[in-house]
Amino acid sequence: MRDLRARCDWDRAQTHESLRPYLIEEAYEVDEAIQHAVRDGTPKADATLRDELGDLLLQVLFHSVVAEERGAFGLHDVAHALVTKMRARHPHLYPPPGEAAPTERPGWEALKAKKRRAIDEGLPEALPALHRAHRLQDRAAGVGFDWPDVQGPLEKVEEELREVRHELAHAPPPELAHGLLVSDHRHAALEAELGDLLFSVVNLCRKAGVHASLALDKANAKFAARFGAIERLAAERGIDVNSAGLETLDRLWDEVKGKK
Repeated sequence: MRDLRARCDWDRAQTHESLRPYLIEEAYEVDEAIQHAVRDGTPKADATLRDELGDLLLQVLFHSVVAEERGAFGLHDVAHALVTKMRARHPHLYPPPGEAAPTERPGWEALKAKKRRAIDEGLPEALPALHRAHRLQDRAAGVGFDWPDVQGPLEKVEEELREVRHELAHAPPPELAHGLLVSDHRHAALEAELGDLLFSVVNLCRKAGVHASLALDKANAKFAARFGAIERLAAERGIDVNSAGLETLDRLWDEVKGKK
C-alpha cells in the first residue's frame, strides 16, 4: 500500500473522505458474499468470500497508510488498539496483571455501558434501521432493561398491533383518502404506532435469538423467488400479471407456495 501511494497517481490522490464510498461498497459486498457462502456452501462461494474479505482488508490498509502519512497512526497502532480493546472486554480470559480473573463472565454490553454517556453513543447514524433497533435493544438489555423471556416482547407486539388497528380506523392510508397524501397529526400518529410495532417485533426477534435484519433478508429472498415463480407460471399460461387482478394472482401464489 505504501508502494502504491508512492508510485500510482490514483492511489496517491485518495483521502479518507474519497475512500468512504469504497469502504461502504466493500462492506456490503462482503455481507452478500457471506450470504452466498452460507447458502451455497460451494468452493466458488468461499473463494468469492475470501476475495471480498481481501478487498475489505485493503480499505483498512489504505486508511491506515493515509493516517500514517498524516502522522496520526499506522496499521500497527490499529492492531494494538484492537488487541487492547479485546483484552479489556474479556477480563475473564485476560485479567489485568496482578488481578484474579472474575468468577463470572461479564456481559459485553455491560462492560461497554460503563464507558458510554448515552445509549446511542458510537452507533453510526447511517446504520440500517433494523440493525440500529437491534443494537439499541442489546445495549439496554446489557444494563438489565430487558424481559426475562419471549413472552414479554410477544405481548408487547400484540399491544402495539392493537394500537395500530386503532389508529388505522381513524387515519386511513393515503390511497384510501381520496388519493390525497395524509400528512395531518392523525397520519403522524399512525406512523408513530407502526414504528413502535416494528420496534417491538425487532425486540421479539432478538429475544428469540433471531436478528431481525437477517430474518427480513431471507423473507425478501423468499418473496422474490415465489413472485418470480408466479410470473413464470403466468407467462406459461398466457396470463398478463399487470392486468390479472388480485384474485388470479392470489391463486397462482397459493399454487406456487404449495409446490415448496
